[in-house]
Amino acid sequence: MKFSDRTVSVVIGGHTGIGRAVSQALRERPGRVIEAGRRSGLDLTDTAAVQRFFDELGGVDHVVVTAGSQAPSGPLLDVPLPIAKAAFDTKFWGSLAVAQSSARWIRPGGSLTLTSGFLARRAVPGTFVKTAMNAGLEAVAKVLARELAPLRVNVVSPGLTDTEAYAAMTPEARGAMLDRASQSLPVGRAGRPEDVAQVYLLAIDNPFMTGAVLDVDGGALIQ
Repeated sequence: MKFSDRTVSVVIGGHTGIGRAVSQALRERPGRVIEAGRRSGLDLTDTAAVQRFFDELGGVDHVVVTAGSQAPSGPLLDVPLPIAKAAFDTKFWGSLAVAQSSARWIRPGGSLTLTSGFLARRAVPGTFVKTAMNAGLEAVAKVLARELAPLRVNVVSPGLTDTEAYAAMTPEARGAMLDRASQSLPVGRAGRPEDVAQVYLLAIDNPFMTGAVLDVDGGALIQ
């Protein structure tokens, strides 16, 4: 699908981090870009609200979901399961609520792109919540690519990316984390939102791509 003045793209989670970078990249093209998420009053855990949002919006061309990056960390014995379930409600079930509500409104030639993360396929102690959420999304997206065809459904799987997701860390701890990434990753640095945004554009633009998981992790999965 070529972009025109009538093209409508929706970025759920588009106010911050990777989502904002995707929105900014799309704004360089013709058409309308709509950012939505908790900051604009859209709660992904409220499936009725998600349905109303897309029903009121009407026809769209591309939907990207980047919301829900926050999740508790720690070993299974230490993580309160209600907090883990709340993270699932936002990222996993919230992403599926967007898929379910938007699919009937996405015009022919359009796309739906979800977001997982490299922990889906890398066993790191203390990250079972993110691992489970991301792995679940990657598996379900492949099913959706069959069920919703010819609508194209793909997943972008970012690695460590320097965004507001780490704002709660002290500057020293955040700097140390990024330094470790620079020393350990094959590319020699952590990701930037604009690096990752390019991969969402690939998923949007390529008409022969569906059911794919696109890794943009600086080589983390080959370590």
